[in-house]
Amino acid sequence: MTRVMVIGNAGGGKSTLCQAICRKHGLPYHAIDQIQWKPNWLATPKAEYDHQHHDLISRDRWLIDGYGSWDSVEARLRACDTIIFVDHPIHIHYWWATKRQVTSLFFGRPDGPEGCRMWPVTIRLFRMMWWLHRDMRPKLLTAIRGRQRHARIIHIKSPVELRRFARNPV
Repeated sequence: MTRVMVIGNAGGGKSTLCQAICRKHGLPYHAIDQIQWKPNWLATPKAEYDHQHHDLISRDRWLIDGYGSWDSVEARLRACDTIIFVDHPIHIHYWWATKRQVTSLFFGRPDGPEGCRMWPVTIRLFRMMWWLHRDMRPKLLTAIRGRQRHARIIHIKSPVELRRFARNPV
Protein backbone atom coordinates (compact mmCIF):
# COMPACT_ATOMS: atom_id res chain seq x y z
CA MET A 1 0.00 0.00 0.00
CA THR A 2 1.48 3.31 -1.06
CA ARG A 3 -1.53 5.35 -2.19
CA VAL A 4 -4.54 4.58 -0.02
CA MET A 5 -8.01 6.07 -0.31
CA VAL A 6 -10.25 5.63 2.75
CA ILE A 7 -13.84 6.68 2.21
CA GLY A 8 -17.22 6.17 3.82
CA ASN A 9 -19.92 7.97 5.72
CA ALA A 10 -19.25 10.03 8.83
CA GLY A 11 -18.97 8.28 12.17
CA GLY A 12 -17.66 5.02 10.74
CA GLY A 13 -14.30 4.82 12.50
CA LYS A 14 -12.28 5.91 9.48
CA SER A 15 -9.94 8.22 11.39
CA THR A 16 -8.99 5.52 13.88
CA LEU A 17 -8.49 3.02 11.07
CA CYS A 18 -6.35 5.52 9.16
CA GLN A 19 -4.07 5.96 12.17
CA ALA A 20 -3.47 2.20 12.32
CA ILE A 21 -2.75 1.97 8.59
CA CYS A 22 -0.39 4.94 8.64
CA ARG A 23 1.53 3.53 11.61
CA LYS A 24 1.88 0.11 9.99
CA HIS A 25 2.83 1.32 6.51
CA GLY A 26 4.53 4.63 7.32
CA LEU A 27 2.13 6.60 5.15
CA PRO A 28 1.48 10.33 5.55
CA TYR A 29 -2.12 10.99 6.61
CA HIS A 30 -4.29 13.61 4.91
CA ALA A 31 -7.91 14.36 5.85
CA ILE A 32 -10.06 15.88 3.13
CA ASP A 33 -11.87 17.91 5.81
CA GLN A 34 -8.60 19.74 6.50
CA ILE A 35 -8.41 21.09 2.94
CA GLN A 36 -12.17 21.33 2.30
CA TRP A 37 -12.97 23.67 5.19
CA LYS A 38 -11.62 26.94 6.52
CA PRO A 39 -12.35 28.11 10.10
CA ASN A 40 -16.04 28.50 10.99
CA TRP A 41 -17.02 25.96 8.32
CA LEU A 42 -16.33 28.26 5.38
CA ALA A 43 -15.80 26.21 2.24
CA THR A 44 -12.35 26.42 0.69
CA PRO A 45 -12.62 28.05 -2.74
CA LYS A 46 -12.86 25.39 -5.46
CA ALA A 47 -9.63 26.38 -7.23
CA GLU A 48 -7.68 26.27 -3.96
CA TYR A 49 -9.23 22.94 -2.95
CA ASP A 50 -8.53 21.43 -6.40
CA HIS A 51 -4.91 22.64 -6.29
CA GLN A 52 -4.31 21.20 -2.80
CA HIS A 53 -6.04 17.93 -3.69
CA HIS A 54 -4.04 17.56 -6.92
CA ASP A 55 -0.83 18.20 -4.97
CA LEU A 56 -1.72 15.40 -2.52
CA ILE A 57 -2.60 12.76 -5.12
CA SER A 58 0.49 13.60 -7.18
CA ARG A 59 2.75 12.41 -4.37
CA ASP A 60 4.25 8.92 -4.30
CA ARG A 61 2.88 7.88 -0.90
CA TRP A 62 -0.29 8.94 0.88
CA LEU A 63 -3.40 7.97 2.74
CA ILE A 64 -6.33 10.30 2.07
CA ASP A 65 -9.42 10.07 4.27
CA GLY A 66 -12.80 11.51 3.28
CA TYR A 67 -15.08 12.53 0.45
CA GLY A 68 -14.70 16.10 -0.80
CA SER A 69 -16.09 16.92 -4.24
CA TRP A 70 -17.15 14.09 -6.54
CA ASP A 71 -14.46 15.16 -9.03
CA SER A 72 -11.83 14.72 -6.33
CA VAL A 73 -13.26 11.31 -5.36
CA GLU A 74 -12.92 10.19 -8.98
CA ALA A 75 -9.38 11.57 -9.20
CA ARG A 76 -8.41 9.68 -6.02
CA LEU A 77 -9.99 6.49 -7.35
CA ARG A 78 -7.81 6.78 -10.45
CA ALA A 79 -4.65 7.58 -8.48
CA CYS A 80 -4.80 5.09 -5.61
CA ASP A 81 -3.59 1.51 -5.39
CA THR A 82 -5.86 0.64 -2.44
CA ILE A 83 -9.48 1.64 -1.77
CA ILE A 84 -10.91 1.09 1.69
CA PHE A 85 -14.66 1.67 1.84
CA VAL A 86 -16.03 1.81 5.40
CA ASP A 87 -19.69 0.96 4.85
CA HIS A 88 -21.50 0.04 8.06
CA PRO A 89 -25.29 -0.02 8.27
CA ILE A 90 -26.46 3.61 8.46
CA HIS A 91 -27.65 3.28 12.08
CA ILE A 92 -24.06 2.48 13.15
CA HIS A 93 -22.78 5.61 11.40
CA TYR A 94 -25.48 7.71 13.09
CA TRP A 95 -24.81 6.25 16.53
CA TRP A 96 -21.02 6.68 16.32
CA ALA A 97 -21.36 10.19 14.87
CA THR A 98 -23.73 11.12 17.71
CA LYS A 99 -21.22 9.92 20.30
CA ARG A 100 -18.44 11.86 18.55
CA GLN A 101 -20.53 15.05 18.41
CA VAL A 102 -21.39 14.87 22.12
CA THR A 103 -17.77 14.12 23.04
CA SER A 104 -16.65 17.13 21.00
CA LEU A 105 -18.61 19.39 23.38
CA PHE A 106 -16.20 18.48 26.18
CA PHE A 107 -12.96 17.60 24.44
CA GLY A 108 -13.14 19.23 21.00
CA ARG A 109 -12.18 17.21 17.98
CA PRO A 110 -8.44 17.30 17.33
CA ASP A 111 -8.77 15.56 13.96
CA GLY A 112 -11.50 17.92 12.74
CA PRO A 113 -11.00 20.94 10.52
CA GLU A 114 -9.09 23.74 12.22
CA GLY A 115 -11.31 26.43 13.74
CA CYS A 116 -14.52 24.43 13.19
CA ARG A 117 -16.63 23.60 16.22
CA MET A 118 -18.49 20.32 15.74
CA TRP A 119 -21.65 20.71 17.82
CA PRO A 120 -23.20 23.65 15.90
CA VAL A 121 -23.21 21.62 12.65
CA THR A 122 -24.74 18.45 14.11
CA ILE A 123 -28.09 18.69 12.29
CA ARG A 124 -26.32 19.57 9.03
CA LEU A 125 -24.01 16.57 9.57
CA PHE A 126 -26.94 14.18 10.04
CA ARG A 127 -28.65 15.47 6.89
CA MET A 128 -25.41 15.07 4.95
CA MET A 129 -25.01 11.54 6.28
CA TRP A 130 -28.47 10.58 4.99
CA TRP A 131 -27.71 12.14 1.59
CA LEU A 132 -24.38 10.29 1.39
CA HIS A 133 -26.07 7.02 2.28
CA ARG A 134 -29.07 7.42 -0.01
CA ASP A 135 -27.57 9.17 -3.05
CA MET A 136 -23.77 8.92 -3.00
CA ARG A 137 -23.26 5.39 -1.66
CA PRO A 138 -24.71 3.69 -4.78
CA LYS A 139 -22.69 5.99 -7.04
CA LEU A 140 -19.54 5.29 -5.02
CA LEU A 141 -20.11 1.51 -5.10
CA THR A 142 -20.38 1.64 -8.90
CA ALA A 143 -17.23 3.75 -9.19
CA ILE A 144 -15.30 1.43 -6.86
CA ARG A 145 -16.38 -1.65 -8.84
CA GLY A 146 -15.01 0.05 -11.93
CA ARG A 147 -11.55 0.10 -10.32
CA GLN A 148 -11.40 -3.64 -9.48
CA ARG A 149 -8.66 -4.35 -12.02
CA HIS A 150 -6.58 -1.37 -10.99
CA ALA A 151 -6.71 -1.21 -7.19
CA ARG A 152 -7.04 -3.47 -4.19
CA ILE A 153 -10.53 -2.99 -2.74
CA ILE A 154 -11.35 -3.55 0.91
CA HIS A 155 -15.06 -3.21 1.68
CA ILE A 156 -15.60 -3.03 5.44
CA LYS A 157 -19.25 -3.67 6.28
CA SER A 158 -19.37 -3.97 10.08
CA PRO A 159 -17.66 -2.82 13.27
CA VAL A 160 -16.27 -6.36 13.69
CA GLU A 161 -14.64 -6.21 10.24
CA LEU A 162 -13.32 -2.72 11.03
CA ARG A 163 -11.69 -3.84 14.30
CA ARG A 164 -10.24 -6.94 12.65
CA PHE A 165 -8.70 -4.97 9.79
CA ALA A 166 -7.44 -2.19 12.10
CA ARG A 167 -5.56 -4.80 14.18
CA ASN A 168 -3.68 -5.99 11.10
CA PRO A 169 -4.01 -3.54 8.18
CA VAL A 170 -2.27 -5.52 5.43
